[in-house]
Amino acid sequence: KSVCRSNKSPWVCLTCSSVHCGRYVNGHAKKHYEDAQIPMTNHKKTEKQDKVQHTVCMDCSSYSTYCYRCDDFVVNDTKLGLVQKVREHLQNLENSAFTSDRHRKRKLLENSSLNSKLLKVNGSTTALCATGLRNLGNTCFMNAILQSLSNIQQFCCYFKELPAVELRNGKTAGRRTYHTRSQGDNNVSLVEEFRKTLCALWQGSQTAFSPESLFYVVWKIMPNFRGYQQQDAHEFMRYLLDHLHLELQGGFNGVSRSVILQENSSLSASNKCCINGASTVVTAIFGGILQNEVNCLICGTESRKFDPFLDLSLDIPSQFRNKRTKNQENGPMCTLRDCLRSFTDLEELDETELYMCHKCKKKQKSTKKFWIQKLPKVLCLHLKRFHWTAYLRNKVDTYVEFPLRGLDMKCYLLEPENSGPESCLYDLAAVVVHHGSGVGSGHYTAYAAHEGRWFHFNDSTVTLTDEETVVKAKAYILFYVERQAKSGSDKL
Repeated sequence: KSVCRSNKSPWVCLTCSSVHCGRYVNGHAKKHYEDAQIPMTNHKKTEKQDKVQHTVCMDCSSYSTYCYRCDDFVVNDTKLGLVQKVREHLQNLENSAFTSDRHRKRKLLENSSLNSKLLKVNGSTTALCATGLRNLGNTCFMNAILQSLSNIQQFCCYFKELPAVELRNGKTAGRRTYHTRSQGDNNVSLVEEFRKTLCALWQGSQTAFSPESLFYVVWKIMPNFRGYQQQDAHEFMRYLLDHLHLELQGGFNGVSRSVILQENSSLSASNKCCINGASTVVTAIFGGILQNEVNCLICGTESRKFDPFLDLSLDIPSQFRNKRTKNQENGPMCTLRDCLRSFTDLEELDETELYMCHKCKKKQKSTKKFWIQKLPKVLCLHLKRFHWTAYLRNKVDTYVEFPLRGLDMKCYLLEPENSGPESCLYDLAAVVVHHGSGVGSGHYTAYAAHEGRWFHFNDSTVTLTDEETVVKAKAYILFYVERQAKSGSDKL
């Protein structure tokens, strides 16, 4: 840049357009800000002087904006939208710069290995077409979930086929044409930005997409995820699905999306599970029903309750928590079946969870057992790897063996005799992995299957991988898709 000539992490000052390297290179962008403050310390600032302190800069790679005075990233724009104009100008410059050498890159890719943008299939060369997601500042938790959901075909296709939100003319150009009950007058649409992000993936037109617009909406409607700290991918997934569900219930350009859902024959009403009101594609795909059975140990009174779910959170049994690698010899291997069995086995509630027995008229010791009353089309299994101790939230780093195909859920059903031979079998579609020791640190990546091939999604980098690599991963979230009437002998 203008000082050290480094080409890494370029940041442009939005006051004077000077370009300097970021704080993790030589820190000249920050020094540029600090130098601009020196003349201001010896006399009283005027309003005019206060506006030219070179406090705001933009990352030329991710187009995120940072304020040195606030010492934080910012998402708000000026009244005239000047920040977005700078962002669009930089994007145009980047596109024009890459156009000239696009053919050269394609030739290089033809000679690349398996972990490249091309793959040899039956003697012919096939384009990878996968698109990564840029990290906007510790947003790997969001990227891993988005890439996983983008490979749940039935779920993804529904959003991609939705009509784009129409934009008004005149002074309100660019604003959404409708409001939703979950967002009030914020004038943002999570469904629309989610749709646009899914459409940008798998087009093959770019190597990485920046989900800034979606992240902005996330900040607007999910306050828990504001800022650039590392977040829990599972918590984000639940918030995302819940808010998509709520907004989809609100209608689309005057037409209820529940009506659109009913018109889709593959998501028939008989297969829906309603959560918080009318059914949507979220509950039609991920929705299942649990039966919670509680028995009083004093009088034997039985209480049953049906609870809808979008995912199941499974404990890793304590006897396996020291086994950290697949090839470690001490003790038996923990399997997904062990975690499912621990979830559904009969459990005696401790003193802090006494059951209020209506027959005994007081809290009594009791047992609890879960049955699955209805399986979802996509079974999302969350392995509870983070546990609170006295002061810290520690990670359970145990390796859990899981099947790529043929996960049989029949033995966990309330009425297995009413299920067909294939309706309880699931094949793996995606895996989210947490690398590191703590929930507030580390890094998230995802593995997902697309058209018979497995890919590893690491923010903006996407590589082809194989099944042997996938099964060695220490899974955090597993997405299993219901098998569609195909013969298969592999079972868990």
